[in-house]
Amino acid sequence: MISELFRDIFPDGKEKGLQGMTVKQKTLPLFAVFIAVLACLVFIPALGNEFVNWDDDKNVYDNTFIRAFDARLFTSAFLDYPVDYWRPLAWISHAVDFAIWGLDPFGHHLTSIILHGINTLLVVLLMIRLLEAGRSAPTGSGLSDRMMLAAAGTTGLLFGLHPLHVESVVWISERKDLLCALFVLLSIMEYTKYITSRWSAVARQRTDGRHQRTEDGAKDTAKDTAGQGTIVTNKHYFSALGLFALALMSKPMAVTLPVMLLVLDWYPYRRIWSMKTALAVSIEKLPFFALSFFTSVLAVSAQQTVGAMRTLEYAPFLTRILVAAQSLILYLWKMVFPLHLVPFYPYPRAVSFLSLEYFAPLVIVSAITIFCLVLEQKQPLWMSLWMYYIVSLLPVLGIIQVGSQSMADRYTYLPSLGPFLALGIGSVWVSDKTASLTQRRLSAGMIHGAVAVCVVVSLSYLTIQQIGIWQDSGRLWNYVIAKTPSPPAVAYYNRALVFQKEGRLDEAIADFSRVIALSPSDAKAYYEQGRIYDDTGELDKAAANYDKALDLLPTYLDALIGRGVLFGKVGAYGDAIERFSRAIAIDPQNAESYNNRGLSFFLTGQMERAREDFSRAIALDGNNPTIYMNRGRLNLRMGHAGLARLDFQHACALGYSDGCVQARALNSDSDKVR
Repeated sequence: MISELFRDIFPDGKEKGLQGMTVKQKTLPLFAVFIAVLACLVFIPALGNEFVNWDDDKNVYDNTFIRAFDARLFTSAFLDYPVDYWRPLAWISHAVDFAIWGLDPFGHHLTSIILHGINTLLVVLLMIRLLEAGRSAPTGSGLSDRMMLAAAGTTGLLFGLHPLHVESVVWISERKDLLCALFVLLSIMEYTKYITSRWSAVARQRTDGRHQRTEDGAKDTAKDTAGQGTIVTNKHYFSALGLFALALMSKPMAVTLPVMLLVLDWYPYRRIWSMKTALAVSIEKLPFFALSFFTSVLAVSAQQTVGAMRTLEYAPFLTRILVAAQSLILYLWKMVFPLHLVPFYPYPRAVSFLSLEYFAPLVIVSAITIFCLVLEQKQPLWMSLWMYYIVSLLPVLGIIQVGSQSMADRYTYLPSLGPFLALGIGSVWVSDKTASLTQRRLSAGMIHGAVAVCVVVSLSYLTIQQIGIWQDSGRLWNYVIAKTPSPPAVAYYNRALVFQKEGRLDEAIADFSRVIALSPSDAKAYYEQGRIYDDTGELDKAAANYDKALDLLPTYLDALIGRGVLFGKVGAYGDAIERFSRAIAIDPQNAESYNNRGLSFFLTGQMERAREDFSRAIALDGNNPTIYMNRGRLNLRMGHAGLARLDFQHACALGYSDGCVQARALNSDSDKVR
């Protein structure tokens, strides 16, 4: 029964044109490569950018898991996902970069630019394939080879050069976006090959007289034959499925791909024309939907664990709908007029259905949908593009709100293909019509060519300007604060970290105070401000900040350790030991907690307990010379000169100069005894 349904979704009259491109095979690859290289060249300035302190620390330069290709890397990447959600391939990609380039941001940016160039090339090739399929449909686009090439090229140029995509390319932590897009594009291309191969098999069967139409236009299907036409043996189907799995391992935003494929089934492939065929293509996608469901559960669970999921109290359902509609329209606006782009768009706190800025987008979204429905019978292309745009954005429209952003430029990386293709088709259609009307094709072509050059130059200029915003953390957050009417707390927090690193402590304290004013429940802001007070000797203020951070988040490991160290500074070793013990209970694998508690035991004369803690800390972090020094001093105090010398030698080998001095002194004493 199922096999009969699958045979029904390959209608007559559509095989022609799907067996091979009518666009010249030699021209197309060179054309696609040219556009991809152009995109890479425009992004060359990003090679001079640094890492930024917005997740690049967790993903790259402070991420110890990517430092070596070993079992720990793969275990952490696939099983632990301690950052926020499951993206093992992104972590492995960062590990490859680290193996080649270390922590030189040049190499990490180079990888991202190359990936973007590959994606741009795939976009051009895929657009040609889809336009060719659309031309073969009964309600075809009517585009000539030249027009299809121009439309695909325009789409590729917009995709490759648009400043909206700067965030995905030059923000190292968004490597997941590039990888996800790569595998989604490859999966769709394999899916189109699967459809083509299925069409070929059904066409051969019909040629043999095995299929015929009934009077109502539905298909009667004879007994299925094994071979290329079956899903079970079709390599392209399983390639598409495998590539989809890789996309999900890069970024969960790919979960909507099965629905995107259904949209393509409807148009341009016209495999859905009845409930029966809709059921068939849906059953065909069950493995895809299963992977989507599994990944969605993992992603939601991870976001809940880190506290990123927003409640209905934070954003009621009506608010989410209004903000989603506004985002759909604002993204379109920014695709046409890419000005005033910022890396962070704060979630609005005052949203009203009666407000024009939220009611108008809802009306516009409804109007576009109605317009596409009216044209659906004669020009289904527009509804297909509109559905793709909405479906691909669905995970990040805020219906399930994560974080404090209402939208982000990076969210448009793949969804922009729908509007960009619409612009590409529209531009070549206008060009063709005006050329026909003027009867002077050469003059019209020169005018349109000049316009195209102006658009390319303008986009390139805006993209290069946008790349400069991401030059370093200071420039990034200064820009966000300057360009956002109500700057978010995260901008002040990350700028404060920059000031703190540069030694501009008064400015850092001021920014942390702004964070606390905007987000009074931000435990990290209290802690980081407390660290500055601690370092500058304002111990009472530091203690107050640490205590406030722990009131807000009792399991805050860094704050517990910081408070324990502060107790130690004033000689309250019992309180210090209690804080370090709480930290160990929260994370038994934290070497710093054992080392600090061991030091407190040492200073209170509890030598054996101190030795146990120092030894445990070394077992957890054998590359920390400070711990060896502490245990060496303990051994020396207990009269174990030989053990002390070994610990000091370890510290010396790890680059700790005082360890070398102590080891030489013990060697000298040993020689004197002899």
